[in-house]
Amino acid sequence: MTATILDGKAFAARLRQRIAGDVERLRADGITPGLAVVLVGEDPASAVYVRNKGRQTREVGMKSVEHRLDAGVAQDALLTLIGELNADASIHGILVQLPLPGHIDSAAVLDAIDPAKDVDGFHVLNVGRLATGQKAMVPCTPLGCLMMLRDHHGSLSGMEAVVVGRSNIVGKPMAQLLLGDDCTVTVAHSRTRDLTGVVRRADIVVAAVGRPGMVQGDWIKPGATVIDVGINRVDAGEGKTRLVGDVDFDGAVRVAGAITPVPGGVGPMTIACLLANTLTACCRAHGLPEPEGLTP
Repeated sequence: MTATILDGKAFAARLRQRIAGDVERLRADGITPGLAVVLVGEDPASAVYVRNKGRQTREVGMKSVEHRLDAGVAQDALLTLIGELNADASIHGILVQLPLPGHIDSAAVLDAIDPAKDVDGFHVLNVGRLATGQKAMVPCTPLGCLMMLRDHHGSLSGMEAVVVGRSNIVGKPMAQLLLGDDCTVTVAHSRTRDLTGVVRRADIVVAAVGRPGMVQGDWIKPGATVIDVGINRVDAGEGKTRLVGDVDFDGAVRVAGAITPVPGGVGPMTIACLLANTLTACCRAHGLPEPEGLTP
């Protein structure tokens, strides 16, 4: 058996195209969704990520605003900026790029964002709403995973899912989303007893632990769907590096029914879902019907 490759790059392109069409219709009515991204410091990886977000935001016709602050900025100054963005009716989504410098309390900053504009889905109110099945802003990476699973399977009802990883950013919200789609969900992690056995019974495996190749090919149930969230840079010899996931792709692809590659799987979906969340937030702010399929 050779697994079907779930092409996140192609899926994200189709999603952005759909969002662009929705934005065009909103603009025809005088409404332009706006996304503000705040970058503190000069971390090279974060700077590239922010630049890509801005480019893709503009490409779908949204308003893109970037605030780049010095690494030594005072926390109060950052909170003041967030307050101004909260009050700006032309901004529907606010994202503060993580990680923040050590002198800034990340939790305080994230909680200062208006939950209705929290397009990262990290505000404690959105976390609680998701956990209790209420309307929430959903973290982008888990939302992208759910979209790909629904696209591949249709209904997920009754499937057994194992999420390997318990982070607040991916593992926990992913489990909540799968529960919402009527899966039987197990959250596993590095301390799970018989992790191999737990993974082997899953129809759906979502790996999000940040350890290259941790989930081995022979852990996968034949025909299972594998969503690899991991993005790890490893030594490729001769001074070069390469990106790999949390799953041993070469082993798993021979057993799984479907699998996401790294790179080109879940990664491209994250920014696309950020745009989807911004569109959703804009529609909610204006009392308009939400586009179908962009929220759980």
